[in-house]
Amino acid sequence: MTAKAPDAQVIRDAVMLACHAPSLHNSQPWRWVAEGATLQLWADPHRLVYATDQAGRELTLSCGAVLDHLRVAMAAAGWDSVTERLPDPYEPDHLATLEFQSIEAVTEAPQRRAAAILRRHTDRLPFGAPTGWPALQAVLHRAVIPYDVMLDVVADDARPMLAEASRLTETLRRYDTSYQDELRWWTSPFGSDDGVPQSELVSSLDAARVDIARAFPPAGGGGRHATIDHDHSKIVVLSTHHDDNRLDVLRCGEALSAVLLECTVAGMATCTLTHMTELGPSRDIIRQVTGNAGQPQLLIRIGKSPAMDPHVRRTARRPLAEVLEIRW
Repeated sequence: MTAKAPDAQVIRDAVMLACHAPSLHNSQPWRWVAEGATLQLWADPHRLVYATDQAGRELTLSCGAVLDHLRVAMAAAGWDSVTERLPDPYEPDHLATLEFQSIEAVTEAPQRRAAAILRRHTDRLPFGAPTGWPALQAVLHRAVIPYDVMLDVVADDARPMLAEASRLTETLRRYDTSYQDELRWWTSPFGSDDGVPQSELVSSLDAARVDIARAFPPAGGGGRHATIDHDHSKIVVLSTHHDDNRLDVLRCGEALSAVLLECTVAGMATCTLTHMTELGPSRDIIRQVTGNAGQPQLLIRIGKSPAMDPHVRRTARRPLAEVLEIRW
């Protein structure tokens, strides 16, 4: 590897690709600063989804996902990344600083993962059972090892208990007017570069076939994925050793990115779920289901989605000028 730094266009392209990372309600709560030979990731507290995520835990998860996406994008462009997380204790919003080293030869694996970034999207419809699950499960366990994150697969016979936790969460939130108003705002049908687009929402009939999901405002006429009678997905839980450790949460977001991209490479659909980790009673139930004493941070549904859903549109992202500042 040689020591020269990537030029501004490489950085722009990588940041543009990385910003397709998932975030709570597509809030995209991040900004990047390229300065000298470094690229800095900062949380954007102005984009905190306050009623849902008052402590900013999911904001940090989202930033962890975009951080890993950025490394994937740079690797595909021929650059290895060296990451320093939480580099300044006096700047809590400064989440990471990256430096880069050129790679002599780019292998096929990072190219596949980078290509998966644009194919991945959050699918809230019911899934068929994932194909090749034992092999994929092994891949996912390996994918989270670098981040010191625990991955548990929910047993099929424990799923009703988890579904009950999902319903409990939605019941507790039903009369939370701040939460409901915020949810409606982020899913409003106006043209925007953020928020959840109407094409990513589902009808009441389609939502009824998914037993574990956040309750979004219904949209559409129903009948999508009509050949699937109910959700047959596998559900994995990502947990950390500590709940109030921002470094752990950031790394869990990185692990989320790794899991989603590996699933996409394998041809699987995914849906990230955080509603049950926002309230203490539901988190307790998740611990019972997994038998893991760690802090559950998020769940992911993984399964097979029928090909060529005409309703799927690529979710809009904020303009590059809003999320990247170059100080060279």
